[in-house]
Amino acid sequence: MREDVESLDIRDVTANWVNAEVLARQIDDRIKALADLSDTPLFFGRLDYLHSPGADRAEGAEGERFYIGRRHVHDADGDPMVIDWRAPVSQPFYRASKKDPLDVGLRRRFGYTGGELTAYEDEHLSDPAEAAATSKLLQQEIERPRVGPMRDIVATIQPEQDEIVRSGLSGTVCVQGGPGTGKTAVGLHRVAYLLYAHRERLARTGTLVIGPNKSFLHYIEQVLPALGELTVRQATVDDLVARVEVRGTDDAAAAVVKGDARMAEVLRRAVYAHVTMPTEPVVVVRGSRRWRVPAYELEEIVRELLDRGIRYGAAREALPQRIAHAVLVQMERAGEAPDDRVQDAVARNTAVKAAVKAIWPPVDPAKLVLRLLTDADFLAAHAEGVLTEDERGTILWAKPVRSVKSARWSAADAVLIDEAADLVERTHSLGHVVLDEAQDLSPMQYRAVGRRCTTGSATVLGDLAQGTTPWATRTWEEALAHLGKSEGVVEELTAGFRVPTDVIAYASRLLPHIAPNLTPVASVRENPGFFEVRAGEGDADVVAACEELLRNEGSTGLIAADARVPALAGALTAAGLPYLAPGEETTTETRLTLVPASLAKGLEYDYVVLDEPQAVVDGEPDERTGLRRLYVCLTRAVSGLIVTHTAPLPPQLA
Repeated sequence: MREDVESLDIRDVTANWVNAEVLARQIDDRIKALADLSDTPLFFGRLDYLHSPGADRAEGAEGERFYIGRRHVHDADGDPMVIDWRAPVSQPFYRASKKDPLDVGLRRRFGYTGGELTAYEDEHLSDPAEAAATSKLLQQEIERPRVGPMRDIVATIQPEQDEIVRSGLSGTVCVQGGPGTGKTAVGLHRVAYLLYAHRERLARTGTLVIGPNKSFLHYIEQVLPALGELTVRQATVDDLVARVEVRGTDDAAAAVVKGDARMAEVLRRAVYAHVTMPTEPVVVVRGSRRWRVPAYELEEIVRELLDRGIRYGAAREALPQRIAHAVLVQMERAGEAPDDRVQDAVARNTAVKAAVKAIWPPVDPAKLVLRLLTDADFLAAHAEGVLTEDERGTILWAKPVRSVKSARWSAADAVLIDEAADLVERTHSLGHVVLDEAQDLSPMQYRAVGRRCTTGSATVLGDLAQGTTPWATRTWEEALAHLGKSEGVVEELTAGFRVPTDVIAYASRLLPHIAPNLTPVASVRENPGFFEVRAGEGDADVVAACEELLRNEGSTGLIAADARVPALAGALTAAGLPYLAPGEETTTETRLTLVPASLAKGLEYDYVVLDEPQAVVDGEPDERTGLRRLYVCLTRAVSGLIVTHTAPLPPQLA
């Protein structure tokens, strides 16, 4: 199929060089999408239907066989050999069961190693004599060692995951899922499914995946290309709102206030406070005639624009046309017959332009936010009844700033500027947005994401128990309201596929203290995993634990409180143990990653050494946030976990 595309000759089929460039780009994308994956076969399953799908199920009707794979594959005649996992006919591979076989006589799963088929496993779903059994190949695929970036899960999608993946484009879905329940994979596969089912629509409107940090995005960036989807943009929230350079940081108290949804009202007041009601008429001179629009009529025009609630910038552009229209009405009454060209000329008249500048001056979003954060009187005037005096004092900058460029903007300030910019000019909306690790977003960050999908839908992924910011999400209903998607449906995933039974049971001791209302994750893994808690005497014991785990196949992560990372880096170097930073891809030679606790979220390793749990807790501004950070760190392992400590363990783990 790839060779067919590569052999296409487009020299005589394009009208001009622009068309040729566009077509060449599309052909290049198609070639990339058809790239073979060295460690992955073209198909992973087979379905034998009792009857041909869609055909009359009369007695004696023949069944049909389909091979299921990551991509659609056809032969030289164009006949399908492998059916895309997203096609409707493939759905029973994920949904069929002994209780509801969905007209499937046999489901076959293929096992493979390094791209070679090595095993297969059959389930005769319509045979009452065969008992239901747990798939060994499914377990092996889930537990397969992880080296390199995140991989797709098309061979192991579970029925409850498939239901979310295939939900419609028009609705917003919020997925609450504990560690290892596959919520990130579900979100990415939902994007792939939507691009398959609504390709033309999403090609026009665009799709976006938002992650918590660059390391996380690097980790997941190969999943969609492996499924043949190359057009999905990936970004962090900070990338979305990058209208100014972020060089400063806020303390927790200031960040909480700046991230509060009430700031949206403060900004709205500050923007529209620039509008001044006219007190003088506008006099337009054309030839020998003078046309006068009185102040009261100008005020009516301004009030009408304000009442319509349109963007500040759009109203400012409409104002000169409205004034010009008032002049044209007078011209028509005087017996003239002006047309649109006359109206445009009046709108550009010097007197009209001067009036618009005085009544509805332009607003620079960054300058507006700068004034709010540096001018106590200006902030007080627009935050009256919204923020308390203490809250205003918390966000005011202590030192004056000369200009927007010299200001040390924080990440929360950039979100405020983005909000102000949207008040002036509407933000472009995409067709679908996936928001991962959403529990850590502030209300104002949710609003920033929501602006990117006002006319589209969203998939929100997160775990309330892993919220590690002072403004962490309290309920998903509240989050969806800030996102502008109150109608969104909340789904919960509770079956754990990644974290071994003993590890998730130990980590779940923290749940009553950090998220008492959540259902603990129940591991479906038959292998309990390797788990030990070791009281050590120093960094040498941590290095020894890493060396021990590196004897196993797969990746190893050493996770530690941020303050402990330099000391552990020195100990690893002294021991001659090479290591990577988060986001750097593991290789067969270097399989150890040193991970600061603040960057562990969303990452996974076959084996994990967790250093000093109490130091992880102490590294956060309060105990609950610290325990949530610890919960994240404890649940990064796929096959085994060693907890090392010299200080006493947090009492919540007792």
